[in-house]
Amino acid sequence: MHYTNSRDIQKVDQHSIRVLHVVAGMNRGGIETWLMYILRHIDRDRFQMDFLVNTAQPSAYDEEIRTLGSKVIPCPHPSQPWLYTLNFKRILREYGPYDIVHSHVHHFSGYILRLAQQTGVPIRIAHSHVDSFLLEAKAGWSRRLYLSLMERWIALYATEGLACSRKAGEALFGLSDPPWRVLDCGADLKPFQAVVDPVTVRAEFGIPKDALVIGHVGRFEQPKNHQFLVDIFAEVAKREPKMYLLLVGNGSLRPDIERKIMQMGLTDRVILAGVRPDVPRLMLGAMDIFLFPSLYEGLGLVLIEAQTAGLPCVFSDVVPEEADVVKPLVRRMSLSEPASAWAEAILAASKTGSGMSQRKAFEIIEQSSFNIHNNVETLEKIYLEKVHLSKNNYF
Repeated sequence: MHYTNSRDIQKVDQHSIRVLHVVAGMNRGGIETWLMYILRHIDRDRFQMDFLVNTAQPSAYDEEIRTLGSKVIPCPHPSQPWLYTLNFKRILREYGPYDIVHSHVHHFSGYILRLAQQTGVPIRIAHSHVDSFLLEAKAGWSRRLYLSLMERWIALYATEGLACSRKAGEALFGLSDPPWRVLDCGADLKPFQAVVDPVTVRAEFGIPKDALVIGHVGRFEQPKNHQFLVDIFAEVAKREPKMYLLLVGNGSLRPDIERKIMQMGLTDRVILAGVRPDVPRLMLGAMDIFLFPSLYEGLGLVLIEAQTAGLPCVFSDVVPEEADVVKPLVRRMSLSEPASAWAEAILAASKTGSGMSQRKAFEIIEQSSFNIHNNVETLEKIYLEKVHLSKNNYF
């Protein structure tokens, strides 16, 4: 086995390393927000990052990506393989050559990396961001056939496997080749150092200054389990008249959740804030407790951010253990527990607190691998190492 050292890596050609990230679209979600953190903090003279998106629709981060000197390249129709193949190969001819294709589309990465190999891209990274065991267990035979083929292609065509947690890695790579490693997804900590006036922030949403606020940040989609989240809040509201719920995000299930909130008579206690660019400000200024009853997660980057804000966090025990960074702040609950048990845990956390100041919580995250500066440094080393090996024909 060949080992590289830092001096070897520094000898990599001085031209910038060109990386093409493959994503569904650059809207405000966990994967996309992390990629934006990377783009903002990576050495952009040394690493040129572009984004191939599987949509023709504009996305929330597109404008900032272009402002930072990167490209957003639409490659729609992933459900039409022949058309997608033609588009993908044309894009790599027109915009390439790329040193690295870094794919974030879970099992579909098998297809992406096969095309990248056919187009001559030397470094091909499959990156798992979700623990998909629950979904795969319910798959029909045709879906299982697809998953099996994609896993085989990932094993054949990926030159590196990355995962945001051990569970996410095992879900995509199993224990087979290619070898894979966990790369923690970092958060930008600077916004959590801001001085925020809670009275001002709460006034924007009509929340009384003496209210207790449960917060949640996530897409209104099935994995985030909003139906159960509202059930939990309904139990809390029976016991604590000063409790409010602040939901940040959007998605296809939002109309269903709005109906449920109305039917349960909670409209005046639940605020739907939509998609927001100032999540750290809301965590610091509006939220007292963070609730996260997800059905499954790759990691849950917003949980790391909630801990950075010093919030007690009550969340489902299916969330990977890597998310437990500031341990006094975290309380895991089983999804088999009734909503009333979750409500009691929230009320207990609101009464007792954690004994952990926001400053101390911030310092713990700052020293961890979830600090974006540490995270970017690790990713840069991975890229440089792989490029060095590629140029020396050690694959």
